[in-house]
Amino acid sequence: MPATETDQAPIIALLAGEDSGDQLGADLIIALRQRYPHARFIGIGGARMQAQGFESWYDIRELSLFGFSEVISHLPRLLRLRKALVARLLQAKPIVVIGIDAPDFNLGVEQRLKQAGLLTVHYVSPSVWAWREKRAEKIGRSADRVLCLFPMEPPIYAKHGIDARFVGHPLADRFALVSDRVGARDALQLPQQAPVLAVLPGSRPSEVARLGQTFIDAASRVAAALPGLRIVIPAANPQVHARLKELLDNGPRDEAAPLLLDGHAHEAMLAADVVLLASGTATLEAMLAKRPMVVGYRVAPLSYRIARAMKMLKTDVYALPNILARASGLGGDLLVPELMQDDCTAGNLANATLALFRDSERRGAIVAAFEQLHQSLRSGLEGHAGDRAAAAIAELIDEKHAGG
Repeated sequence: MPATETDQAPIIALLAGEDSGDQLGADLIIALRQRYPHARFIGIGGARMQAQGFESWYDIRELSLFGFSEVISHLPRLLRLRKALVARLLQAKPIVVIGIDAPDFNLGVEQRLKQAGLLTVHYVSPSVWAWREKRAEKIGRSADRVLCLFPMEPPIYAKHGIDARFVGHPLADRFALVSDRVGARDALQLPQQAPVLAVLPGSRPSEVARLGQTFIDAASRVAAALPGLRIVIPAANPQVHARLKELLDNGPRDEAAPLLLDGHAHEAMLAADVVLLASGTATLEAMLAKRPMVVGYRVAPLSYRIARAMKMLKTDVYALPNILARASGLGGDLLVPELMQDDCTAGNLANATLALFRDSERRGAIVAAFEQLHQSLRSGLEGHAGDRAAAAIAELIDEKHAGG
């Protein structure tokens, strides 16, 4: 069956678990609709996917969990949701089911559907380079094809005989190779000559609960040591904005008070000289914005103890720029400072941030390395990540139909 034809209006299922997955899903729907113009898109998605005509059966926020302890506390509800979702998808009989990130939930759904004969794809490889590599085998039992955002991932899957494709990271398409600090500062009405610190303590309310006060205290210490500093804090969503506003209400109200934004994370990063942020996708965004950064993170204590006790971590670096730098042969030293778990204190974060502000030569070296890494994420790829992902999915559908 050609990718542009179907017997009837085909059904394509997508399962996204948080804001980043919602954006990936929206881009993917646009690209898939070019190949399947009459398709009906169903499953779990957010506002961006729904704006593209997606039919969301459940609220995307139901899957926005992180860490063992959070998943465990919501386990009965998640199991009920998964059972109901699998039943609905088996009844709908989509031509493909695409789980977008959210591996703790999606891989279990995909495995049940694959066992029942449905075609499954997992978009965004879990961090097989950070966790036990044998996890790749489990992913292979769940997905007929894995779509990877980073070039070092498919070779790991190949060792386990799993079909994985590097489709590139969509953020590498969205950021210019040369960033525009002047334009970003104008957009946010920030003075061009002032030192600017962007602070991003996480995109989930649970992350802000753990990290928000620590990051704000660290920024205050930097401001006390760096006259004229402007602090910008972009909130990922309304829930995070409300939580950050509570934390900031007891702080200064003058011109030096942090500027709390609704969204605009990319503009905040581009406007900054240094970024202080939580480990996660935001570190990749800061790298693509070519901004030196300090990375901090703490997971729930129970999650950390379980991961350590079970020896699940197989890496000593956590921030994506450091992982990519090591994979690209840019050296074994940390490209950006990481302060994790017990090291993630206001004092440590402030000291590392001030060190970057005071060392222009080091900032320049980091920016040069970031430019190289940005190029590597686009090397040998044509078009946009959403188009490449859609092409890999359509190819898989064609192969299944050709094979009977």
